[in-house]
Amino acid sequence: GAPVQSGSNLVGGEDVFTFTRENFPRIDGSTSTVPLAQAICSVLLDESREDVADLTQFSKTTASYAALIYGEKDLLIAAEPAQSVLEIKASQGFAWSMEPFAIEGLVFVVNADNPVEQVQKIYTGEITNWSEVGGVDEPITAFQRNENAGSQTMMKKLVMDGLDMMEPEKEYVIGEMGALIEAVRGYDNSAGAIGYTVYYYAKNMNMADGLKILRIDNVPPGAESFRSGAYPFLNPYYVVMAADTPEDSPVAVLYRWILSDAGQYLVDREGYVAVRDVEESA
Repeated sequence: GAPVQSGSNLVGGEDVFTFTRENFPRIDGSTSTVPLAQAICSVLLDESREDVADLTQFSKTTASYAALIYGEKDLLIAAEPAQSVLEIKASQGFAWSMEPFAIEGLVFVVNADNPVEQVQKIYTGEITNWSEVGGVDEPITAFQRNENAGSQTMMKKLVMDGLDMMEPEKEYVIGEMGALIEAVRGYDNSAGAIGYTVYYYAKNMNMADGLKILRIDNVPPGAESFRSGAYPFLNPYYVVMAADTPEDSPVAVLYRWILSDAGQYLVDREGYVAVRDVEESA
């Protein structure tokens, strides 16, 4: 179908649909998808990003899935759900429709002076000094996220792959993504710290300024290595709605639009890695 024209709030296709504030789905999702949600609302409602901020008060990954399951929200753009979400889903007998719309990668940030590859062994606690991985003789301070964080779910699934992460010191468990990166950057002004974040944060929010983003298996993270699958630590972002959502409802229209060429173009333009590489349509 025809893409949404910038400055117009018509969604093209067989059925032309006009989004208004009155019919716009209640959306929620991960902290890292808030900028994308603002862009989507801005384009489809023809309002500035500042003006749509009230529609994009996201409650983070795990809480957003709970809000969908309990009927408080209509549509998510979110990272993969944690195991706790799947348990709630089962207990409520809830069914969802879920499609990947972008590819996210877990990236590791260290002080710019530090060479390292062995992230798995660092996070099991097997490697405790940078000198063991070709770095300086300095103890490793390995920051982690809190248990329900989307990036913690990715870390356990993609990187640890069944291995137990070591118990972190309490002050090394960080509740906010931005705070984790600040902690790595500011830790004793030394090269001792390592942490992880999603690629979108590191790349788009200049969060990793002054830090080094590690290559993994000598592959740098980026759109090319994500789409090809060469970078190992990948997980999709999903668009999610209740499985019984009527096809002609605003929720289903928005769900389909995010997966359309126009939606995918916007995803890429906003600095995420869309699942499909689309050119701007005329």
